[in-house]
Amino acid sequence: MRRRHTVTRLLATATLALPLTLPAAPAAAATPTTAPTRQLTDVIPAPTETHPDPRGTFTLGPLTVIRTSPGSTAARQVGRQLADTLRPATGYPLPVLPVRSTPLPEIALLLGGADARVGQQGYQLDVTRRGVTIRANTADGLFAGTQTLRQLLPAQIEAPTRQRATWAVPGGRIVDVPRFAYRGAMLDLARHFHTVDEIKAYVDLISQYKINYLHLHLTDDQGWRIQIDSWPRLTTVGGGPGTGVDGVGPGYLTKADYKAVVAYAAARHITIIPEIDMPGHTNAAQSTYAELNCDKVAPPPRTDTAVGYSSLCIDDELTYRFVEDVIRELAEMTPGPYLHIGGDEAHATTDEDYRTFVQRVLQLVSKYGKRAYGWNEIMQADPPTDAIAQYWGTGTTNADLAEAAARGNKVVMSPANKAYLDMKYDRSTPLGLSWAAYIEVRDAYEWDPAQRVTGVGENAVLGVEAPLWSETLRTLDDIEFMAFPRLPAIAELGWSTAASHDWESFRTRLGAQAPRWRLQDVNFYPSPQVPWI
Repeated sequence: MRRRHTVTRLLATATLALPLTLPAAPAAAATPTTAPTRQLTDVIPAPTETHPDPRGTFTLGPLTVIRTSPGSTAARQVGRQLADTLRPATGYPLPVLPVRSTPLPEIALLLGGADARVGQQGYQLDVTRRGVTIRANTADGLFAGTQTLRQLLPAQIEAPTRQRATWAVPGGRIVDVPRFAYRGAMLDLARHFHTVDEIKAYVDLISQYKINYLHLHLTDDQGWRIQIDSWPRLTTVGGGPGTGVDGVGPGYLTKADYKAVVAYAAARHITIIPEIDMPGHTNAAQSTYAELNCDKVAPPPRTDTAVGYSSLCIDDELTYRFVEDVIRELAEMTPGPYLHIGGDEAHATTDEDYRTFVQRVLQLVSKYGKRAYGWNEIMQADPPTDAIAQYWGTGTTNADLAEAAARGNKVVMSPANKAYLDMKYDRSTPLGLSWAAYIEVRDAYEWDPAQRVTGVGENAVLGVEAPLWSETLRTLDDIEFMAFPRLPAIAELGWSTAASHDWESFRTRLGAQAPRWRLQDVNFYPSPQVPWI
């Protein structure tokens, strides 16, 4: 009788916190025993270590609860997110209980007690007939573990309404830790503005594959997309009607919008990195404020895709007042550690002026408590070793980058002919560009970030990032078509061990993602290289 009363009390207490519209659980239901068709190794990114146990299959049922570490708000938040993900398809209440134990079948999300190897971002996942236990040292690790659990459940778990399915999870243990700490995606808002809802939708998709940084390219020649109170016309004019490639991509983020995006991403364990591109790629600002030009004459707005023609006035102190205002305001609303200063394709700036500018701007970034991050050209200015270079070149040698790596600078790998998601898949792709390469899924997958550039080895690589530029993009469908299925390929390069890198395995696991993407209404490219289910 004591066990029965305990179960009743736990469910009654938890139900008070559930939405009133949640479907009621069946009063009695037989627990299905059908073995799952999935294996622990089916996950993207590939886990570090798997130990299957066919006898340990666990099946979610109407009495399953989600138990989280008592006293941990972060663990409880991850539990609530998991419940929100699983409830619509299963129809089960899945109450989230911050308690030490229950007699119920459970998914336990626990801080501490994991394999010593998991570090700050990894996790240990154990599945037995009794339940699922995810252990990690941080909430980041717990969240990563729940994304693995999501993929171990049937694809129908992605459906927005209740489904008929056996919610079985294959038994065994996964010990999983990322190869690189930084696994990023980039979305260009400058060439065509993407709304808050579109950014949030992209966050939802990339977070499933353990991406933990989203780099927002906020300014360029064609548009300025972030509110700066000190220079108010940057958005109303520089980001207003007629801006964007071909003049059809106007819009900008207010500070409230930006903070909402930052908070939404953080709840999904993704850190936002803002980029203000300079000293080149600045025509949107210079055509808005004439005083930012050396001759004090505003150039006309540009909506074409040419590059390399614009430059801030390096010898004018007003330039640095402008840059400091922008950095200060952006730093104030960015809780993450990084601020990206661009620095690429500054062809209209002399080498000497470029060094002068970058060295002064790096000091401003540090002044406002952020770590400077820029395209690999900033390494020409011999920056401090805490500055990060993002390599976007197509070659395998770069002397400045190799010298920086030898000094101790970290590098994020984004080679344009491998990682740029805006490159066409092939000649017939209706969207995208091809100046760097045609990039099919196999091309995006078959390279090693630690062997890409001579002199930039494993210890120098902070991680990988998949940039998505918006010259040809207009809608969320466009974003999805160019990012999927290549984004998961880059995500696996960032997370999984080099030894696990295997195209045949990846293409099979990738093909099995198709039912999930269809249920999520993802407009993915059905690459002929992949055996889609």
